[in-house]
Amino acid sequence: MDKLNAKLLIIDDDEDVLLAAKLFLKQHIKVVHTDNDPNNIPMLLKNNNYDMVLLDMNFSRDATSGKEGFYWLNKIIEMDPTIAVLLITAYGDIELAVQGIQEGATNFMLKPWDNKKLKATICATLEAQRSKKELQDLRSKQKFLMEQGDQPYSHIIGESQGMLSVLNTVQKVAVTDANVLILGENGTGKEVIARALHRASERKDEVFISVDLGAISETLFESELFGYKKGAFTDAREDRAGRFEAANKGTIFLDEIGNLSQPLQSKLLSVLENRKVVRLGSVKEIPIDVRLVCATNMPLYQMVEQGTFRQDLLYRINTVEITLPPLRERTEDIPPLVNHFLEIYSKKYKMPNKRLHTSTLKRLEKHHWPGNIRELQHAVERAVIMSDSNVLQPHDFFLSQEKEKTGKGVTADATNLEATEKMLIRKVIDKHGGNISKAAKELGITRASLYRRIEKYEL
Repeated sequence: MDKLNAKLLIIDDDEDVLLAAKLFLKQHIKVVHTDNDPNNIPMLLKNNNYDMVLLDMNFSRDATSGKEGFYWLNKIIEMDPTIAVLLITAYGDIELAVQGIQEGATNFMLKPWDNKKLKATICATLEAQRSKKELQDLRSKQKFLMEQGDQPYSHIIGESQGMLSVLNTVQKVAVTDANVLILGENGTGKEVIARALHRASERKDEVFISVDLGAISETLFESELFGYKKGAFTDAREDRAGRFEAANKGTIFLDEIGNLSQPLQSKLLSVLENRKVVRLGSVKEIPIDVRLVCATNMPLYQMVEQGTFRQDLLYRINTVEITLPPLRERTEDIPPLVNHFLEIYSKKYKMPNKRLHTSTLKRLEKHHWPGNIRELQHAVERAVIMSDSNVLQPHDFFLSQEKEKTGKGVTADATNLEATEKMLIRKVIDKHGGNISKAAKELGITRASLYRRIEKYEL
């Protein structure tokens, strides 16, 4: 049997106890150190990275009160707050053990102990301590990332009237706990807006969980979103929390919500109404406290009329609605967006800073951009990689001429957007030799979305 990858230190003035504990635990734990003198604790902690300390509460100078044990408990916590401390006492003094836990110990054991119980307690304590540390690390990383942006919307690039209106709505609704529905074409930045809502909310110090519903199959929906108990199905080898539990106290972002079948819509609606989830294989209801943000590029209101999307679910998710304008309707944002991506990819690929020729910018502004900002981003990245010049020309972007504007606010293909999309999808799929994953990535959509379009256009 594989040993637990952990490093333990046992401190006890009874040599027989140390020997018995080490002989047993080294069969199950990767590294076990022992010492009979607590005065060596500072040196041992300084020179080793322990996961747990098993600390006797009573030493020879003070055999029953536990005062010396409390002194060393506080010393250990002061030196390394991440170490799990398991208290050991020979006197069955529960009050002493409880006081120790109140002062920062993780768990306790009574001497003489049963070996199986000792092993189980150590394993459970280590698991709890590691989960706690992972949560602390996650919160620290999240706090660091949020501190990188001085302003709530500094990562959002846009000075057009349409985007200013969107940001104004975001600013108003972010401080509330209202459910938000973000509408817009693929690639318009729906997740960026969802994250902006989270960063400006009172939940900003908690987690943001993003779920691509278009990429989750019907059979995995419940286990992914609501979790499962060990043995709930063939591969359920351990208990696992779902996305809703993981997002507790924070924000959950359900992208491509328009792709849900009606049975899954019903299950989701039940959770949103009751604010409780039940893991697969369990009957226990788990309360959840989440801020809900949803997004889709599909016409939900039309789908409600057609009977393919539940009206009560639509009402539940769209307390506030935000519609993102497509890039072709905010062309004044193209120059700052291009400059932003040029800076990113020049640094990423360790190239001199590249800039656009005047004619190139005009060409980009005339392009229809069916893939919106995501398509623009990929086009800039490709141009940075492929061009040998520091001044990017129109031909560096491989843009189709038929998508140029022909009049005020109108494009040559505006009357037949489906034909344009069909042509673009066929072109990208051919380019990648039928590789759907690569084609979907270049188009800025999920594999599931691309398969739906292939079926729609009979490609």
